[in-house]
Amino acid sequence: MSTPERPLFLGVFAHEADVVAAAREARVAGYRIHDAFTPYAVHGLAEAMDLRPTRLPLVCFACAVTGLAAAGYGQYWMSAVDWPLNVGGKPFNSLPAFLPAMFEVMVLLAGLGTVAALLLRSGLLPGREAWLAHERATDDRFVLAVEADAAGFDPRNLAELWRRSNLVESISVPAGAGRRA
Repeated sequence: MSTPERPLFLGVFAHEADVVAAAREARVAGYRIHDAFTPYAVHGLAEAMDLRPTRLPLVCFACAVTGLAAAGYGQYWMSAVDWPLNVGGKPFNSLPAFLPAMFEVMVLLAGLGTVAALLLRSGLLPGREAWLAHERATDDRFVLAVEADAAGFDPRNLAELWRRSNLVESISVPAGAGRRA
């Protein structure tokens, strides 16, 4: 992730159950959660943050169908239309002969298309500088980032709300600033 474009308020927690509880409390209290930074996947955090399910499987399926159709049509056109050759009495449009290549192209386009969509959607493009929310977020700390640009945002109220979830540290990050990885 690049340097935040909005001011953020970060809450640092020592345990995964604490960050899940803090995310749930912040969402119920009406705060807009920007992101969560954890050293590993935390079960229940996406539900606590009320995130929409990803649409990457739809992209993967669309790319797979495109690869399957392109390979099937390409092989049919090459063997039955452009240069029909009678090889051992096999019909020109032999689907069983086309299936291995169709499967390979389907898997190739599904994989490449999904990775490309992930990189584009998440902004992880080459040349972008990474932003590390907290120096221990990749080791043993769980960080919850809340957008702090709403009118009437009070960091003391949010820190007090998070103290019930065993807040270890709270940090205000202005827009355009932050720690570089």
